[in-house]
Amino acid sequence: MDEQPNDGKPVQPSLAADPEDPTHVLLRVPVSVRSMALMVIATLALLATLRWASPFFIPLMLGFIFSYALSPVVNWLQRLHIPRWISAGVLIIGIIGGVGVTAYSFSDDANQLIESLPDAAKKLRDSLHTRGAGTHTSLGTVQKAAAQLEQAAQEAGTASPAVRGVQRVQIEKPRFDIQDHLWDGTLGLASLVGQATIVTFLTYFLLVSGDTFRRKLVKLTGPSLSSKKITVQALDEITQQIQRYLLVQLLSSVVVGVATWLAFWALGLKHAPVWGIAAAILNLIPYIGSAVVAGAAALVAFVQFGELNMALAMAGASLAIHTVQGSLIVPWLTSKTSRMNPLAVFIGVLAWGWLWGVWGLLLGIPILMAVKAVCDRIEDLKPIGELLGN
Repeated sequence: MDEQPNDGKPVQPSLAADPEDPTHVLLRVPVSVRSMALMVIATLALLATLRWASPFFIPLMLGFIFSYALSPVVNWLQRLHIPRWISAGVLIIGIIGGVGVTAYSFSDDANQLIESLPDAAKKLRDSLHTRGAGTHTSLGTVQKAAAQLEQAAQEAGTASPAVRGVQRVQIEKPRFDIQDHLWDGTLGLASLVGQATIVTFLTYFLLVSGDTFRRKLVKLTGPSLSSKKITVQALDEITQQIQRYLLVQLLSSVVVGVATWLAFWALGLKHAPVWGIAAAILNLIPYIGSAVVAGAAALVAFVQFGELNMALAMAGASLAIHTVQGSLIVPWLTSKTSRMNPLAVFIGVLAWGWLWGVWGLLLGIPILMAVKAVCDRIEDLKPIGELLGN
């Protein structure tokens, strides 16, 4: 609702040129206490909606991200006079087939690696317990004495006659029912397959539509030529930023995967190719993926070699690769125009991770890029874009 000044006329938004970049047009929107309060309420309502409707928004965002990643290939094939519906279908089927063949090729090694994790955790726990028992003999003696006293008290309580008027209650643990676990696993697998199917079809339809959705969005902004220009600029920057980010992530993941493969192979760790693939995939998760790879590799290396030094060597090699990738390769591949404030990105990724879990960690940075591109073109929201920028 527009604010009413003293003359009773509503304050209308105005357009102005960006002093830093004359090619950009800024939209000036009057801000008041009432509008700020409404903005806060709208933001809280938006966050609640995003969290409540995450099963709908997550596949939607994944479809948009995949369409941004694959659209250059489809556009190139279209220039070769190949219809978009054919090129998009062949491209998606080829990607799914390639992922399936790769997963099947390394399935045996992956199964052996996964099956070794429980044994690795048990061996590490026993080793730590043995070390702790050797260094804390007095504490262990006290704990053993306390356990014996507790056992004696329980036996005395069992032997004593029951108090009149008091009913003895015995708690039984629920029996293990394999049918319940199989049913829960089936539902989880069916949900995953359903979500993947939705993302696949959504990506296909977005690729086939081309710039139809873009033209409709520009048309909805209104009849003003300036408003259309702002929308086109924002959409162009969103496309460029996301495509550049995805390209950088793809190249850096390939580098991390190959380097992890070679490093673990040189150190003698089993299933090094599987570790390379896992490192490349988990590299897409900011901050957490590298820690997961380092911890799991150290655990498996401890079981394989039985030495704590080799476990530390595996973890150190993994962290060193991710450090070089994060501090040298990514800044070199990413231009200055697409770099964002690391602190703002870290806080934003945490927020999206709280909203959507692991999917929020994956989608947080592209969403922040889109928000920054929009805020840079609205004058009153430009401080937010400046905060997100580097």
